[in-house]
Formats: sequence, C-alpha cells, structure tokens
Amino acid sequence: MMYDVIIVGGSYAGLSAGLQLARARRKVLVVDAGYRRNRFAATSHGFLGQDGEAPEDIVAQGRAQLMEYPTVTWVHDSAIQARQEQDHFTLRTQHNGEFKSLRVILATGVVDELPKIEGLMERWGKRVFHCPYCHGYELDQGRIGVLATSPLSMHHALMLPDWGTTTLFTNGVFVPDTEQQAQLDRRGVTVESAAVVRLFGERADIELADGRVIALDGLFTMPRTRMASPLAEQLGCEFAEGPMGSYIQTSEIRQTSVPGVFACGDAAIAAGSVALAVGEGVRAGTGTHFTLILAKAGA
Repeated sequence: MMYDVIIVGGSYAGLSAGLQLARARRKVLVVDAGYRRNRFAATSHGFLGQDGEAPEDIVAQGRAQLMEYPTVTWVHDSAIQARQEQDHFTLRTQHNGEFKSLRVILATGVVDELPKIEGLMERWGKRVFHCPYCHGYELDQGRIGVLATSPLSMHHALMLPDWGTTTLFTNGVFVPDTEQQAQLDRRGVTVESAAVVRLFGERADIELADGRVIALDGLFTMPRTRMASPLAEQLGCEFAEGPMGSYIQTSEIRQTSVPGVFACGDAAIAAGSVALAVGEGVRAGTGTHFTLILAKAGA
C-alpha cells in the first residue's frame, strides 16, 4: 500500500500534523515507539484548554480523536531506516517491515543530555526542569536554582526571578563578567560559584563541594539535545545549530532541504513545549498537504 504521508512520531507534533491530513482525507500512517520527551513530567502547562493535565492523557486523547478518521493507520514500532526512491519514500521499521509513502513528516523529537550530577536524573521533570513557562508557576514563588550548563544559562537566570527567589549555580561552567553580574544584581539573582556535588531530599536540595547545603523548591537547567532518530540524517536533511543542539532546518511550510520530507516539533525548532509542538504540527500537516495538491495539479 502506498500512503500519502508517513508520520514518524506520534506525540504532540505528529498527532497535530496527522489531524490536518486526516481531515483532508489523506491516507496517513503514524509510526510511533511511545517515547515522549516529557514522559517524566506529571503535568503539562501552558497549552490552552489542557493546562495542568497529565501529558499521557493529552496524548491519549489526541490519538483517540485522530484514530476516529478511517484513513489513518497506527503502527507501534521504531522507525530505523528511511530512504528516498525515484518517486516515493520507503521507511523500514524494527518489527513490522517496510512502508511506502509519497511524503514523510519527521516528528521524531530530541533526547535531553543532562548534566551528570548525582540525584539530578531522578528529579528530571519532577523538581528539575528546563522551561519556566511550563513549570515555574507551580513553584509558588519559592526558592529556585539555575544550574549552569553554558554561558547561555544567563538567559535562565535573568528569567526566573519572575517565578521565585533565584540562585545561579555557575558550577565551574562560566564566570559572569562585569556587565552580566550587574544584570544579575538588578534582577536580585544570587550567584553561587562553588561546585555542585549532588541533589537530594524530597525536592531539589543542593549539596556544594564546600559542604554547604542550599534548600530549593525547584531547579532549572538547559541540557544539550541530540536527535532521537537517525532518519533526518539518513535522508540527507540539512541541520541548523541552536543554543542547545542541532535541529532540522525547515522552510515556512516545514519542508526540509529534501523535497517531500517535512519536520516538526522539538526536532525542528530550537525550543520545546507542548503548545509549540502542536502549532508546528499544524504547519507541517497543512504544508505537506499543499505539496500533494500541487503535485496532483501538475504545478
């Protein structure tokens, strides 16, 4: 069977893209392995109409709505290889063989590479976060830490006083210069230069190398990211470099440098939130449909 579109990734961006195509009565295959980036978080925030809902509930509701459309097929599997043929694309999965389509949408997401500090991974998505808009409000103007991963962590440090009393842990990554220190002072940010040894306790308390303990209600950090899937590289898509890592370069309609291959969600934008992923999915879905129309019309 030749599908109109194969969507790789059935999280927020992929579901949103699929919905546009399903409503255009296109034959769509969604291939999804079930590893959402925000699977560690108990609640999701900032997405209109779903604020405070569990991420898995948002995905389950979206999938149920998408699967009401008879032209959509869902395969729970990992996509491991993609190649471009003369007039279509072939996708190979780990357990279900190969599938063919006229277009491909990569909603494959990214993997967060967290600082290697004891106790941090266990609190990721619970007391350690990357997005203040997603999780800052729930800290109730409490004690907030920023764990530096690069000089770009200044951005976090200057933002977070709007959500609580903020301490920047430079952790040997960088030393604020005179201008930066003045900015931090004006924002009321405390700078802590001692190395961070571990996180412990029910929240995100920090033990420093000199033995001091600083109690926190939450900690923010800016992890590096990498592609969660090799498909974009296999297909020859171009990448751009963002503040946290590379992402797939796309046009206004979310087409990559490879005609017929589209990308959306965290894999194709230098930011990450449910609301952004859903919006980018709409653009990718409608953009993909537009190129199918043009191809049929001979334009």
